Amino acid sequence: MSWITARRRHPAAGYLVVAFVLVLIGTAYAVITGGSASASSPVSANSAQIAQGRNLFLEDCATCHGMFAQGVSGQAPGLIGVGAAAVDFQVSTGRMPAAKLGAENPRKPPRLTPSQTRAVAAYIQSLGGGPPIPSAAQVSTYGANVGLGQQLFVANCAACHNFVGAGGTLTDGKYAPALTQSTPTQIYEAMLTGPEAMPVFNDLTVTPQEKRDIIAYVTQVRALPNPGGFSLGRIGPVTEGLVAFLGLLFFMVLAALWITAKHGKAHE
Repeated sequence: MSWITARRRHPAAGYLVVAFVLVLIGTAYAVITGGSASASSPVSANSAQIAQGRNLFLEDCATCHGMFAQGVSGQAPGLIGVGAAAVDFQVSTGRMPAAKLGAENPRKPPRLTPSQTRAVAAYIQSLGGGPPIPSAAQVSTYGANVGLGQQLFVANCAACHNFVGAGGTLTDGKYAPALTQSTPTQIYEAMLTGPEAMPVFNDLTVTPQEKRDIIAYVTQVRALPNPGGFSLGRIGPVTEGLVAFLGLLFFMVLAALWITAKHGKAHE
């Protein structure tokens, strides 16, 4: 044990201990992240699909995003590193290709087919990586906790998307779209990539299981009947009662003004 004590007092001993601890932490992190990545990694795109995606990109996207997806100043951002999930979300919801520049693009019927969309997404993924398109297992709601999904949605999403995903108006002329037409894959991709004014909810902020819980809540609640008969934000009969009360009050005010004006003319 004396040789250990002698070497422990060596000036370089402290640096070696720090280096060993850093290597140990790095190895543990690589094992954890590598395991989660392997469980959720999609099927890798082949060269033919990437080539098809490049041709489609040059036809429909390069005018705004540049010939090499580097972006064009004042027109559109670069796409290198955004990942296939962002491309699949924007194109599958019809937001891209854009109808006009310099404004938020609403959801509309997609121009490209699902296979063409995946090809463009594979091409962009090949340029610089980024979040991939989630697999079917990642977006599956089988065994998801709907109650926890409701709590997570209210805490993170309801301020913009309404408590039941009906959408709403934001500041500076922006808006949060309704989630009534969004597929589970599109909801997952939106949380991963943060389109438009939406923040990014990565897997450290909202875990993959929590994303599945949110998707389960959104897809379940939009299938329920309107609690008050009319939608009106799907809040329920309180909203409908308030609208009816204000409408009746407005009618009574108009009636009072009409009666007063009529009696005033008769008095004259």
